[in-house]
Amino acid sequence: MPYTFQTVPQISVQAGANAQLGQLLAQRFRPGRVMLVTDRFLVTSGLIAPGLKSLQEAGWEVMVYDEVQADPPDHVVRAAAEKARAFGAQVVLGFGGGSSMDVAKLVAVLADSSQALESMYGIDQVQGARLPLIQIPTTAGTGSEVTPISIVTTGETTKSGIVASQLYADMVILDATLTTGLPPAVTAATGIDAMVHAIEAYTSRHKKNPLSDHAATRALALLSSNLLTAVKHGDDLRARENMLLGSMLAGQAFANSPVAAVHALAYPLGGHFHIPHGLSNALVLGQVLRFNAEAAAPHYAELAEIVMPGASGSVEARAAAFIARIESLVAQTALPMRLRDHKVPESMLERLAADAMLQQRLLMNNPKDVTEADALAIYRAAY
Repeated sequence: MPYTFQTVPQISVQAGANAQLGQLLAQRFRPGRVMLVTDRFLVTSGLIAPGLKSLQEAGWEVMVYDEVQADPPDHVVRAAAEKARAFGAQVVLGFGGGSSMDVAKLVAVLADSSQALESMYGIDQVQGARLPLIQIPTTAGTGSEVTPISIVTTGETTKSGIVASQLYADMVILDATLTTGLPPAVTAATGIDAMVHAIEAYTSRHKKNPLSDHAATRALALLSSNLLTAVKHGDDLRARENMLLGSMLAGQAFANSPVAAVHALAYPLGGHFHIPHGLSNALVLGQVLRFNAEAAAPHYAELAEIVMPGASGSVEARAAAFIARIESLVAQTALPMRLRDHKVPESMLERLAADAMLQQRLLMNNPKDVTEADALAIYRAAY
């Protein structure tokens, strides 16, 4: 069966690259006006300072937009794009977690286009080109640096996706030193998010292919074997770089073989209760794996060999062992893992299930059909 695999054209993996950012960009782009899209914490914490200094020393004129919020609302995207237009940005640089990189993608498109943001939602609705785009992740989780996807909060609680090839960056820089200061809980949640990307890409009902499988399995191997080290020993640069590489590979996998029910059920948790995306995924992961167990057993059995080398037994036994291993890894991160731990009222579960049904773009990829009753049962089991 024919298939297509797309990804970004250049990836640089270099600890300490942030301090050489100006020179790295100048190798590919003529120095000019660059808009750096980030959040306020990364500015006030000083993490961004070496990169800014390097950019300015290399002749770049920099405008910093630091008003990105988690689960970025559409008005933030519009405001950032307006600032980029007024500044005359020639290059856009996303620096931060998934939210900053998602906003940077849309700024690169909107700053040089008359197309309205609301007309871009869905798949392949973006028209025209964009400004040059560089992405630098500061967490090992979303994989947004290598995906053509941007998630925007529309209205009070709803998330909508924009999927278009124009959102692939021109250049990605992976600098593990930017992640060594992440707190254990953030390291755990983002790492689990990346594992979800790898698992769902490997089991996706649509567009799964040998190249996405290769990226997903290599990602899962790196992530599952380095997660606990990164959580417990945050200054371990080797573990941090392996997590960053695993997250990126998982991003490549699900950019081509899309995610499914874990994400569909996680989005309403973020929309209603502002639970961070990686944590939202972690809260429903085990229950979705169990729901999918029969339909996805052959794939789960194959993944068992990745997270438990030497796994043996029947397909069903290996699939069950895989689920147990993933649940054990999550438990060992010590994240609070019940919905009730995060102040989700039981009375909201039916609303969450109804909202999850709006994510048909994701649910269609799940190995097993998910009804609203199924979603409610999963939320109840996770409660």
